[in-house]
Amino acid sequence: MSRITLRKSGTQLLCGEEHPSLLATLESHQVTVEYQCREGYCGSCRTRLIAGEVKWLTEPLAFIQPGEILPCCCKAQGDIEIEM
Repeated sequence: MSRITLRKSGTQLLCGEEHPSLLATLESHQVTVEYQCREGYCGSCRTRLIAGEVKWLTEPLAFIQPGEILPCCCKAQGDIEIEM
């Protein structure tokens, strides 16, 4: 089980194996995330990874800067902190 810390609020969420992606984890905890990947556009859910590591499930279609992640395309590898 991983712990996701949201930097802006300090909220901590638990992420288990039942969550297929970081986006699914955030949604299951009623965290509002802008995304359009389910409508065919990529990049809207972009956020900065402050601490920790993620495992990419698929290669992001959108261009991301170093230190950025797309929650729809990754899962937490241990505890992480993101800029949300």
